[in-house]
Amino acid sequence: MSVALRERREELELVAAEAERARAGAGRLVLLRGATGTGRTALLEAVAEQADAAGMRVLRARCSPDHTSVPFGAVFQLLAHGPGFDSAAGEEPDPPGTPPHRGRPARLWRLLRSYADDVPLLVAVDDVHLADESSRRWLVEAVRRIDRLPVLMVVTERSQYDIDPPADGLVHALSPALVRTRTLAPLSAGSAAELVRSALGRPVPAELVDDCVRAGAGSPLLLRALLDDLGGTAAEDAPAALPDNCAALYPGSYAAAVSWWLDSAGPTTTEVARALAALDDDEKADEKAVEKDGDSASGGVGHGDADAELLARTAGADPARVPGWLTAMTGLGLLRPGPGGRPRYAHPLLRDAVLSSWSGALRQAAHHRAAEAMLRRGDRAEAVAGQLLRSAPVGEAWATGVLLDAADLAVRDDRSDDALVFLRRALDEPMPDARRSVVLTELGSLEYATVRSTAGIPRLAEAMRLPGLPRDRVRAAVALGTALARQGEARVAIDVLRGLENEHLTGHPDLVRTVQTASALLSDHDPGTRREVYRWLRETAERSPQLVGTAGQALLVRYESTAGLTSAASAMRRIRALLAQPADPLAEGFLLGTAAAVAQWADQLDEADRLVRRGLAGQRTSLLHPMHLALLNVRVDIAAARGAYAELLDDPVVLSPVVGRLDPANAQAHALIALVETGRTEEATALADGFDLQNPYDSWELNRFLYARGVLRAATGDPAGALGDFLECGRHQSARDVVSPVVTPWRTASAECHLALGRPRQALALAEEELRLATVWNTPRVLGRALRVLGTATGGRRGLDLTDRAVRVLREGAGGVSAGTPDVTPEAAPEATADGDGSAAPGGEPVETELIPALVAQGRGLTAVGDRARAREALREAAERAERLGAVRMRAAAEAALREGGARRAATARTGSGSLTASERRIAELAAQSRTNTEIAELLHLARRTVETHLTSAYRKLGIRRRAELGAALTDAGSRSGPPGPGTGPDRDRHRHRRGTQA
Repeated sequence: MSVALRERREELELVAAEAERARAGAGRLVLLRGATGTGRTALLEAVAEQADAAGMRVLRARCSPDHTSVPFGAVFQLLAHGPGFDSAAGEEPDPPGTPPHRGRPARLWRLLRSYADDVPLLVAVDDVHLADESSRRWLVEAVRRIDRLPVLMVVTERSQYDIDPPADGLVHALSPALVRTRTLAPLSAGSAAELVRSALGRPVPAELVDDCVRAGAGSPLLLRALLDDLGGTAAEDAPAALPDNCAALYPGSYAAAVSWWLDSAGPTTTEVARALAALDDDEKADEKAVEKDGDSASGGVGHGDADAELLARTAGADPARVPGWLTAMTGLGLLRPGPGGRPRYAHPLLRDAVLSSWSGALRQAAHHRAAEAMLRRGDRAEAVAGQLLRSAPVGEAWATGVLLDAADLAVRDDRSDDALVFLRRALDEPMPDARRSVVLTELGSLEYATVRSTAGIPRLAEAMRLPGLPRDRVRAAVALGTALARQGEARVAIDVLRGLENEHLTGHPDLVRTVQTASALLSDHDPGTRREVYRWLRETAERSPQLVGTAGQALLVRYESTAGLTSAASAMRRIRALLAQPADPLAEGFLLGTAAAVAQWADQLDEADRLVRRGLAGQRTSLLHPMHLALLNVRVDIAAARGAYAELLDDPVVLSPVVGRLDPANAQAHALIALVETGRTEEATALADGFDLQNPYDSWELNRFLYARGVLRAATGDPAGALGDFLECGRHQSARDVVSPVVTPWRTASAECHLALGRPRQALALAEEELRLATVWNTPRVLGRALRVLGTATGGRRGLDLTDRAVRVLREGAGGVSAGTPDVTPEAAPEATADGDGSAAPGGEPVETELIPALVAQGRGLTAVGDRARAREALREAAERAERLGAVRMRAAAEAALREGGARRAATARTGSGSLTASERRIAELAAQSRTNTEIAELLHLARRTVETHLTSAYRKLGIRRRAELGAALTDAGSRSGPPGPGTGPDRDRHRHRRGTQA
């Protein structure tokens, strides 16, 4: 059975029954109605064959729009081949004044009756809706007369819902008793699928069958054309699924069939169908919009009256007719409800076929009209902009505004790719040079950060050439300078800023200060330039502090901190005073980023964290700014200082290379150390080997990475290679006037390498210098580290005294230490800071990352002097703290020292309830009671970060992943191990001290 006759048994049986009735002398009209492509013509041919086989004479006519101007053209087709047609009917017009019943209609009727006298007739008229008006009137009149004749009239008529209201049908004025009407339904999905499998004649993937059924849309016409295109494909070349575009089909029968379907529907319906196809977004975009907004919020057509109105405005159609058309097409199967209920084409191939014969210019015009309609009805900027992306330039201000608003929303949602598209399209619209400069600045910044630096820098340079407001020009210059400096062109970057300052910022002292601050920050990328800039900045600040502003003064505090010229206490006092002053919005980011860095060095990690969050919140991420990356760097520095290795390695920024740079960045240096500390040395080696440091940019980040690579080499048994990296780091740091150990403690690291290589004298000199500089800065972290390494280098009882002092300093880290260190020789540690005030360093957080190696050094020292009991106590505490921190390397060092000291049992229970410290258990129990981390911190007078660290450690030891599991885990742990006691953690130390017991 052919495609067109599939599921047409009932229609054929109806006609057969009516034919039997007609042969008995009672004729009637059977009207077969259906939409375009439902197989009306094929069914009529089958009816004719059936009648002919039953002994009826078949009179056929096929109507066409080309013959509507010929009177009685359809009737002539019916009667032309009968006997006596030429003499009886003739083709001459009737003489004037001839009565209707005696003219041509009457002669034609008599001719039909004469045919019926000989044999029963089947009068088959295809597409009667295209018949000329004279023929239609004649056929209607004939239907009224054949009820007593052996004549069966079967006609087909198109009955599809179109945008333009159709003319009255053939049976409009006929009594229902004279007519039997059947409407042809679309093919069912099951029948269509069976036809696909049988027509292709080979095993067909289920996905391809489903695609064919949807693209066929229940239409025998479309399905047959599609199968014709697929039938010529060799089995080995057959696709697993239908393509989404007609260009991939050959010979193109399907696209031609869709085009014919559109032509049959009329020009207005065609415009609406094409507009729907043009507005229809891809399925993924729809699903994303529905998921995000709970409705159809994308640039396509949604559902409901508002969406039908949009479609009508886009196509220039009657809004009252469009909803009905959408409903009708959904019923036929050409459209299907998509996400959110919005109608869409049943298959992308069908949508593409509808669009394939539409010119690009007309399509762009439709998107233009859609954008205007969506703007008027108040759609989101991104939805309107989505239409503008597909239209030609509009040339009006509203289009520019919509595109820039959409870009702004995309930036806020961290969708840089979308923002890039909107900004590039906005440049096609007319705008003043000043506004174009702003757009170019943002676009260049985004392209540099997300695409490639070579794409961003020309945009930024063009922005600098255009006139604009002074503030906007400063933003453009800072962005261009940042890009150039990251490319190793720090001097060029500063020249750009100085040129702007000299030529365009007269009368704008606040902007001049911002440019100077940016120059100072960008000079970090070049040691020579840095010295020049900071020399000028210091001299200017001494003469006229107001000329450098709060951000410039903060940079001077930062410079003095790294140059070993101030203490942490003094630096923080000055920073806090600067933060309390009013700041210009353009300069505030510089101030916050600088203050955060100083706070992190001063072990004020919570305060630094708050400053970083505040600074990032105030940054427009789409604008290239040196302080944005600086703030991200401080955030990573904070995590490293806390020993939050897992958190640090989970940060996507940490292991991602910086766009536009081939050399390593600060985040990757920290990642390298975190990998080493967590025992992942193979990954660390792969990361280190991924950078070629033969000719790198001479930046501070290179120094960080050299130090980190030295840590890796020392951990993997290459002290000589490590020493080379540490000393190279030190040379670069000294060239930049960075001598304080607050950034990279290369001296202590070098000293340890010298010790490993058997060079105690060199180690001692470096350790003493480090302690001198650490005493100037005077925070527990740098002071404890310097004391530890000096103690190790000194050895003996004196060395043990120094390591004991290091442990005490680090234990008291949260409360600060005095600048004087009476336990240390005057040569090794001056009794006052560079400020000469002897004040304590500001309170900070516990410094686990330094306390653990200090405990190991203390334990080794105690073992060396024969105090094995105290040694084991220190080493077990070190191992326990390392376990809690996830510091695999430090834990291994502690356990190795324990074994060397003769310990016979494990240092720590690494998992399970027995491994929880008293603090971890107390915090876990409060968390299990649904207390928030903030509430726990307030109850126990702890930093929130400390609570988070203890909880993370508790999760790991208990083998759970969620807070909800804590209650059950603790209950189970308690039933197995009994109530907690003073067996672990700092509480254990206090109990042991009171009891005087030995480990």
